[in-house]
Amino acid sequence: MTYETEEEQVEKIKELWKQHGVPLLTGVVIALAGVFGWQGWTNYQDNQAAAASELYQAMLEAVLADNGTEDRAQGAELAEQLRDEYSGTRYAQFAALMQARLAVEAGDLASAEGLLNEIVADADDPVLEAVARQRLARVLAAQERTEEGLEVLGEEASGALLASQQEIRGDLLLALGREDEARSAYQAALAALEDHQARPQLQLKLDDLAEEA
Repeated sequence: MTYETEEEQVEKIKELWKQHGVPLLTGVVIALAGVFGWQGWTNYQDNQAAAASELYQAMLEAVLADNGTEDRAQGAELAEQLRDEYSGTRYAQFAALMQARLAVEAGDLASAEGLLNEIVADADDPVLEAVARQRLARVLAAQERTEEGLEVLGEEASGALLASQQEIRGDLLLALGREDEARSAYQAALAALEDHQARPQLQLKLDDLAEEA
């Protein structure tokens, strides 16, 4: 076996560097740029989420303070700011839900409909989409577009949202005079509840239909 001298090893390293040094260095630089770029993007995302969270909390405090129209107006402004400055966050969609609620309370059903349609179209969270669909169904029904409201409700919801979805379905069917279907929807809503006493108004709706049957 032949052993290379230290000088020979150094000469080989120099030769390899001449042949491959620049491409190798370029690869290292690109790799490091990717690492630091990803870290920078992650930090940016974290900072965005934190700032959006603070703004969302301020919006909730303004709306829930309920000290008059001034606080609610401030809440609406903060919601709009959230959607403008942090459109890529989940908080922006939560803010749109709040804007829709405020619009309904102000009697502006058209604006509420537009906001809720945006959430349904863009939501990447099935729970958020289901909530928006349920609220949109009620907004459409309030505009005497009950059939559209039924279509918007979509497929059967899962989990905790099933009871509210079926109750809304029952309300819309009842408004259309389809009492048998409404009764079935109310029964499905009641069956989806773990505690039937939690929604006494639901049992009353079912009882009213039973009396008319």
